[in-house]
This record gives sequence, structure tokens and C-alpha cells, in this order.
Amino acid sequence: MGARTLNKLSATQVAKLKEPGRHSDGGGLYLFIDDSGRRRWIFMYTRSGKRTELGLGSARDLSLANARSEAAALRAILASGGDPRAERARDESVPTFGESADTYVEAMRPSWRNAKHAAQWVMTLTKYAEPMRSKPVDEIATQDVLDVLQPLWQRTPETAERLRGRIENVLDAAKARGHRSGENPARWRGHLDQLLPKRQRLSRGHHKALGYDALPEFMADLRSRDAVAARALEFLILTAARSGEVLGARADEIDLEKKVWTIPAERMKAGREHRVPLSPHAIEIVQDMQALGRPPFLFPGPKPKAPLSSMAMTMLLRRMKSDVTVHGFRSTFRDWASETTGFPHEVCEMALAHMIANKAEAAYRRGDLFDKRRKLMDAWAGYCASSGKSKVIPLRSGVTA
Repeated sequence: MGARTLNKLSATQVAKLKEPGRHSDGGGLYLFIDDSGRRRWIFMYTRSGKRTELGLGSARDLSLANARSEAAALRAILASGGDPRAERARDESVPTFGESADTYVEAMRPSWRNAKHAAQWVMTLTKYAEPMRSKPVDEIATQDVLDVLQPLWQRTPETAERLRGRIENVLDAAKARGHRSGENPARWRGHLDQLLPKRQRLSRGHHKALGYDALPEFMADLRSRDAVAARALEFLILTAARSGEVLGARADEIDLEKKVWTIPAERMKAGREHRVPLSPHAIEIVQDMQALGRPPFLFPGPKPKAPLSSMAMTMLLRRMKSDVTVHGFRSTFRDWASETTGFPHEVCEMALAHMIANKAEAAYRRGDLFDKRRKLMDAWAGYCASSGKSKVIPLRSGVTA
């Protein structure tokens, strides 16, 4: 290779270049600048008719002189009949996909809401992505991603979509660390969306719900049942809360005088504190449960200082021969509010602790419409009790879940 094809760039040019794209220094070495202005060194070569790109590292951390030294070493491997990519794979500085995934999980773990969320990342990137884990992260290609996604795509589409997003994040992080370069093979838009069928949206978040016209009769039946699970489910319906929020509820989160339940940010899906106005019926349930004297959880389970089981309300619905889901009662509430009341859309959405979809609106809204939500929840409680003749049955201290 002639000297005239090498060292095309100067250190001053490298510092001043801004235009996105590849800028050749010769001999396969390029300064690559992406659309966001990030700069890194790459080495490109052709072997057995296949063109390959290797990432050398960020231009912020790797000087022009050092990038040239690395490129020279890679050209020497080529000249001896070797494959630079294979040599890089044997080098400990290039981790496998599995190592990159584990590093990413540990780095992101503090930012996730809870241990369960982290465990889901670990499970999917260990179990489902197992065929990719031993492969060098800079060798992961589109077919590798398809090989782990396709067996899941039709069978468990929600899991497959989450897995795809997690693989994409791991590969993006590896690229940021200089361990790979080029396009992300797990990217959906403009890439995998051309190779995999689009998901049916109904397969996500679809929960069987009770029609609101049947709810008063259901509530009357529920109030006749002497069990912690019955009180928890009734409280969940009256507050339109999620099951995890109810099962984790603690007595000290509730202000009986102000009739407010304040759920801390770490237990909310949106990651921010949520105030729930409590109707007189909901307050009665709180007082009833507090009378049991089994803190710290408002709805205690059989084991000391443990909450009610996550399956308790589901099993109760089965005993009631009701073919609906616990989460479906949020849909029942939303349908009732939309179809039978005049409460504004944003009030109903905030009652469900939904994030405001419109970013412009969210940026200007500072309050939580609490007073309007109290009127909504009082109306909902009144509707729930509209055909019920019986009062809430006080729970005995020895009652079971």
C-alpha cells in the first residue's frame, strides 16, 4: 500500500471536521461522524469478498496517532492472512453480547423502579437471547437478532417486542463504548419492521372487563364476602387503582382526616407520587382493615408483616365465577366515566394515574386536578353502591384472605 494513500488527515482537520459521514485517513481508517455529531474511529476492510467495519473507539478518547497505530496493526493481520474481526473477538477488550448485556443491566439497575423490573431484563437477555450471548458483540448482525425474535414473535408478541428493545439498548451501549459500529441490527423503524410482521395492538394490555351496567350487582355480592381479598378488591374498584398499588398499600399512606391516599413515587408505574381521593365507602374499608391490627400493610396476608398475595383477588374472582380480570375494573371505571358522566377526559385519565400523552399539555399542567377527581370518585362510589342493599361486613380479627 503506497504511502500516498495513508495519513490523509491532520490533527487540525480531525478537530475541525463537522460534516456527518466517513472521512478517510487512508489504509482503511476513517473518522465517522454521525447525525448527532458523535465522532468515532472505524476501520474498514474487505476479506473473501465481504466488506467489514470495525469500531476502534471514540475520537474524544482516541487520538489520530493512536487510531493510526491500531489501523496499522489490523492491516498487518490482514497481510498475514488473518481476519481482524476474529482477532478482535479473541481480545478481552471486545466483550461478548452476554457480557455487554450484563454490564448494561448493572449500569441501569439503579434507574429502574424495582428489583422485579431488573429481573425481567436479566431473564429475557439470558433465556431468550441465549444463542447470542457467546458471540462477540461487534459481530451481532440482523440474522442473529431475527434468530432469537422469530420463535417468540407470534407466540408471545409482547415478550418478543420487549426483548427486541432490550437487545437494541444493549447494542447501542456497546457502540457507545466503542465495542461495535454501524447501524443497530435490532432497530425497528426502517429495519426490522421490514422483516417481521407488525403486532396486533390488541395483544397488549387487553384485560377482560365487567360491563359497568353489571357492576352494582357485582359490588353487592362482593360486600357480602368476609375476606381480606374481598375488601382489597372493593378498595381497588373504588379507587380505580392498580393491583400492585393496592396490595402494597400501607396504613401510614392514608390520611383519614383529609380522606387522601398518597402513593409514593417508587410504587407508581409513572414513577411519581399519586394522590387518590377516598370516598366514604373507601374510608370505611380503610378503618375496617386498620381495626385488624396487622400492620404495616393495609391488606395483610396470612404471613406476619406480609401483604396479601398477588393471586388473592384473582382467586376470589374465580370463586365468584366472574370471567373478568382484576385489572379490567380500571376499564370498567373508564367506560362508565366516558359514557355516563360529563367529567373531562383529563380528569378521568388522572384518576387512573395515566401520563398526559400530549407533551405540550403535560409541560404546562402543574396540578393534579385533585378537587375535580374527588367529585368523580365520589360519583363512582355512589354508582357502585346504587343497587347494593348490604353494608360492608366488618372483618373479624381471625379472618382469612
